[in-house]
Amino acid sequence: MTHAAPAFPIAPLLPELRASLDAHPRLVLEAPPGAGKTTQVPPALLDAPWLAGRRVVMLEPRRIAARAAAQFMAAQRGEEVGRTVGYRIRFEAKTSAATRIEVVTEGILTRLIQDDPELAGIGAILFDEFHERHLAGDLGLALALDVQATLRPDLRLLVMSATLDGERIARWLDAPRLSSPGRSHPVRIEHPPLRSQETPEHHLARVTRQALEENEGDVLVFLPGRREIARAQALLEKALVPAFAQAEIVPLHGELSLAEQQAALAPADPGTRRVVLATNVAESSVTLPGIRAVVDTGLAREPRFDPNTGFSRLETVAISQASADQRAGRAGRVAAGTAYRLWPQSRRLEAARTPEIAQAELSGLALELAAWGVAPGGDAGLRWLDPPPRGALAQARELLAALGALDGDGRITALGRRMLELGATPRLAAAALRAPVELRPLAADLLALVEARSPLRGEQARSDDFRLRVDALHAWRDRRSAGPGGPRGLGAPVFDASAMAAIEQAAKGWRRRLEASTAASGVPDSHAVGDLLLHAWPDRIARQDESQPRRYTLANGRGAVLHEATALLGEPWLVVLDLRLEARDSLILAAAPFDPRRLETDFPQHFLGGRTLRWNEARGAVEAFEEQRFGAIVLERRSVPVDPQDAQPALLAAIRSRGLDTLPWSEGTRRLRTRMQALAGWMPELGLPDVSEAMLLATLEHWLGPYLEGKRRLDALGADELSQALAALLDHEQRRQLDRHAPDAMVVPSGQPRRLEYAPGEPPVLAVKLQELFGLADTPRVAAGRVPVTLHLLSPAGRPIQVTQDLKGFWERTYPEVKKELKGRYPRHPWPDDPWSATPTHRAKPRGT
Repeated sequence: MTHAAPAFPIAPLLPELRASLDAHPRLVLEAPPGAGKTTQVPPALLDAPWLAGRRVVMLEPRRIAARAAAQFMAAQRGEEVGRTVGYRIRFEAKTSAATRIEVVTEGILTRLIQDDPELAGIGAILFDEFHERHLAGDLGLALALDVQATLRPDLRLLVMSATLDGERIARWLDAPRLSSPGRSHPVRIEHPPLRSQETPEHHLARVTRQALEENEGDVLVFLPGRREIARAQALLEKALVPAFAQAEIVPLHGELSLAEQQAALAPADPGTRRVVLATNVAESSVTLPGIRAVVDTGLAREPRFDPNTGFSRLETVAISQASADQRAGRAGRVAAGTAYRLWPQSRRLEAARTPEIAQAELSGLALELAAWGVAPGGDAGLRWLDPPPRGALAQARELLAALGALDGDGRITALGRRMLELGATPRLAAAALRAPVELRPLAADLLALVEARSPLRGEQARSDDFRLRVDALHAWRDRRSAGPGGPRGLGAPVFDASAMAAIEQAAKGWRRRLEASTAASGVPDSHAVGDLLLHAWPDRIARQDESQPRRYTLANGRGAVLHEATALLGEPWLVVLDLRLEARDSLILAAAPFDPRRLETDFPQHFLGGRTLRWNEARGAVEAFEEQRFGAIVLERRSVPVDPQDAQPALLAAIRSRGLDTLPWSEGTRRLRTRMQALAGWMPELGLPDVSEAMLLATLEHWLGPYLEGKRRLDALGADELSQALAALLDHEQRRQLDRHAPDAMVVPSGQPRRLEYAPGEPPVLAVKLQELFGLADTPRVAAGRVPVTLHLLSPAGRPIQVTQDLKGFWERTYPEVKKELKGRYPRHPWPDDPWSATPTHRAKPRGT
């Protein structure tokens, strides 16, 4: 057995770790960065009795870390990578028959399990940096747990993390939990504020210079992505002169070549100080020697799925507190250090990172589940720490069905299995596998280009014509300029050679998988790119609007527009690869034209025809058309007469859209509805119908539908018909009870009927002249005496005198004052001293006086 070097803090814990796995098939290990878990745990398991000579597979989230871990473990054994220790990442593998420890990334573990569910030859699977909660890690662990529960109870599963809710994970796994100390020295946290008029880039440069001045050793700067790293490098090369002119500025991100990555991870030359500009790949897993200070922007780039557009985008987001702690800890690996955080100390970060499964596009996951035999609705059969959101998973399955990867019952098709074997995202895999043999080299280029950031620079970097990227790749590959006039008429391509090299490396890998023997070159036919990509985004096929040249209608029904400087103006048909959701129409960021004749040959099932109805808001009428459509794109439309039987649904939909106020309510009909609402609240035992707006809209077909028969226009409905429709909701007994307990009018002592005004939830109001109530002692009531009427007592001129529900109290206390005040103003009207016995009247003087 090869013993772990004693310099690693995790070394004393390794015997206990081995003993735990001897006794239990699952284990959770918490160990901070620098403890040595990534490189010391796998070798420590090689001679465990339960391993019995089988392999240890370790899932490492990032390719840089996977290579580095394998190289370090191999070097410890004095071997080359590929013997006892090897690795497998996309398009690259260094393993042999002698390999016992295999470090894998991304979907490699999933492929291992899917291809051989019994995992023959594998004794343990280690999930490193599980706190990062990558989708591949969650899926791999769910599948491994299923294998362990059904086929391989002897399989060992070890979940390792630097910052992990270990108690929750251990409880979920029903597993022991071990914790290791890390190698950590004190780290001082600083929050240098942004100065007035200072840009974030200059703030970063100033603080980086401060870090070099105040600390020994190297400085690690965390930035969200490659673009920010390139800008920071250019700025620092000027800002560090002259004091630190000899400082070496080193980028570190996943798009670097293997040689560049290895150079970044290697120790600096003696006497040289380094400033390493890194993405969050440097948070954990990889070892950067000599770091004594960290400058942290507090930002990272993470995928976010937008269900409104169907696209995943890399968004710059604030990191979690756990990530901030890990980044700061990098400054304390070798000695006391300093972490400079470029955000206010008052800002509060989220405690932990959101799992990718909760915010990513899930078509790849849904296809893996279908291949595993998990049927829609049966996802609970797997054990998830955080289950995939049902809505996102359902949307993913709909996409897979449209791509031909799932059948009508949600089971994987032969095409779906080939898509999994290819290893691209489902959209791109569907497009590549449908490419004819002669176009497979171009398909390989498209796979590489779509998955990478645009290699174009300068003015062309803003082009929305995706074909320019293909032209640039081919020009770079052919080692020749496109010459005057260049590809697509925009001049010779200007590109990032390093980015292009990484894209070419990926294209080679895709050519091998697609069995394409030669690389594509030259400028492809103007429609070749779009014709291939149709099969990746059939829902993003777009047709130009006749009246608005920059606007397009997509097959999914949404609208999109080209930007003002577009290179695609005038193209009648596009397939949209990328867009940004806007308030009205989305903005097209990348697209390619295609030959519309491909639609009939490749997507005949998407062509639809038939009669459609549409509500014309301006005319207030239903219109009928015969239409030919591709998805939601109208290809041809002609007006036809409206069948009255067909019009009714459109009329009802228009009423629901516009609300009940669009109907011809008469005053009497409104009052009837208000009385019904009021009495239903006061006397629910009567069982009166609910005539609230929500209920009337929900039941339009029932109560109003019969009165719309034969009508094509909304204004053909008369006020009398609406009144009849509402009244028909009451049977004879209910109408009798309504008139009895919530009458439209009340006869007052003067013998005159006076209208009651109703409002839901309020007592009815009776406005009446004071003289008409002489002799009435008590306040009138409705609803079987439950609700007193609110009296608005009026002067002879009809002006309000008093509002009351206590008529008796008014006569006793208030009337004498009212009489004194108004008798002189209205002398022709009676003002008796005793209103209790006076004759009520609505006239100026009682008759006979």
